[in-house]
Amino acid sequence: MNNLSVKKLFAALMLILFTVSVCNAQTFERSPAPRQNKSIANKGPKKQKVVKVKGPKAAQKAQRKQAAKDRKLKNDYKKFVKNNQKRSIQIQTPEVQDRMKQNIKDANSNYKSKRKSSVTRTKTAAQKYR
Repeated sequence: MNNLSVKKLFAALMLILFTVSVCNAQTFERSPAPRQNKSIANKGPKKQKVVKVKGPKAAQKAQRKQAAKDRKLKNDYKKFVKNNQKRSIQIQTPEVQDRMKQNIKDANSNYKSKRKSSVTRTKTAAQKYR
């Protein structure tokens, strides 16, 4: 009987020793959480690479030509409107010319005052008219 209890005691001790050694083998050192957060915080978000799809060179060239034509037409239209306004003022009598010029000044001042009031009222308008 004495022999049987020794065997049971020995088996229990061996079982405990093996489980402790296995538990020690699975543990690993972790760095403290603040250090991990610090290393992550310095990197910032990953920026995705923007992929540009290039078309045929002939198509790109045609687009550039079309854009240049559009710019030229826009500038020509602005010049036409400006010259037309000058001509419409020139063909009037001097009294009417003075009145027209004063009307233009009043319209510009009204536009500026409206813009300033909307700037002071809202943030979005302030960003719009900067």
